[in-house]
Amino acid sequence: MKKQHGFTLIELLVVIGILGVLLAIVLIAINPARQFSLANNTKRASDTNAILNAINQYSADNRGALPAGITTTAQNISNTAANLCTALATTYLAALPVDPSINNGAPVTDCTAAYDTGYTVVRSATNNRLTVAAPQAELSQVISVTR
Repeated sequence: MKKQHGFTLIELLVVIGILGVLLAIVLIAINPARQFSLANNTKRASDTNAILNAINQYSADNRGALPAGITTTAQNISNTAANLCTALATTYLAALPVDPSINNGAPVTDCTAAYDTGYTVVRSATNNRLTVAAPQAELSQVISVTR
């Protein structure tokens, strides 16, 4: 009799089952959806900081005057509310950052076209401090920068 070499059907099924369990454990540990949300929130935090830095630089260059459109009421940074594009873009920012959930996060470079950044800006009535926030933050995170 010849002795046959190879794996039995049971051995193959056991190996496939073990690989399936390991794959499920790895996917749960990595959690790609959460990782994408964390990456988006990191971009939002960076963008809010960049916008606030640009506003402060504008203010320093203009003897403390803030760009038009910044009020004591929180307003969306867009062409219809707090229109900061013409004041900040290309001089203080290469382009106006946009929330990653809007238009794939493509930054605003054309200030004459309609745009919406998804970020808000407000000036405090009591101490004139500025706050730029990202209201669309994911994972119940609050992202805002105040100076």
